[in-house]
Amino acid sequence: MIVEAALIGLFCYLGALGTPWLLGLTGGWYLLSRPLVSGMLVGLILGDVKIGIMVGVAVQAVYIAMVTPGGSMPADLNFVAWPAIALGILSGKGPEVAVALAATIGIAGTLLFNAMLVLNSFWNHRADVALDRGDERGVYLNSAIWPQAMSFALRFVPTFIAVYFGAQYISGFMDSLPKVVLSTMNVLGGILPAVGIAILLKQIIKSYTMLIYFLVGFICIVFLKLNMVALVIVGALLALIHYNYKPEAPQAIAAKPVNDDEDEF
Repeated sequence: MIVEAALIGLFCYLGALGTPWLLGLTGGWYLLSRPLVSGMLVGLILGDVKIGIMVGVAVQAVYIAMVTPGGSMPADLNFVAWPAIALGILSGKGPEVAVALAATIGIAGTLLFNAMLVLNSFWNHRADVALDRGDERGVYLNSAIWPQAMSFALRFVPTFIAVYFGAQYISGFMDSLPKVVLSTMNVLGGILPAVGIAILLKQIIKSYTMLIYFLVGFICIVFLKLNMVALVIVGALLALIHYNYKPEAPQAIAAKPVNDDEDEF
């Protein structure tokens, strides 16, 4: 597991908030740290892409509405996306248990993220001192090199240790847990994705009457057994009907130009 743990640890660093090597936030935080993407890559590394995607989809649903305004994070999605998903796959207990593990590790990862922010103030101070002395090399090292080295250590090392040693013990540890604990984790893991989707709906729905479109999609998937292609077509039809036949706002009607020729008749 040395190579596998090292690869997962490297991806954890590359996808971290503040890592610039993959087009900044575009290729790192907003791509590699999405559980849907990392689940596939972790599954590929561990030799089970199908389970990786299943776990990634379940975990992605939990955090689908998470935003990080000003770097404030309720959970560290980077640790959720890499060591948590890897341990969830290695546990062999299914996506529900993996979701519960991911939520726990994500909250714990926030502590490391906040510690990194505190430690970065030390490098900023050293960079200011170097700038006052006119030391260009010192400014470069303390603003670009040492903070990245610290970020690499705080991402790679915990992930490598968790995956390398966890691969040996996580399955046996999960088997040793009482059934009531595993049942609770399964229940919580099944609820959390619904909570994530509910938060997303609360953010994007302007009127509660629009929930009917979500319920129609739910019926199409659960009861009518439609696949995603068919559901997209149904959704496109509903969107077209809603756009063409929705009532115009009073402001839009008042803003229409008046045709004097029509008024004469």
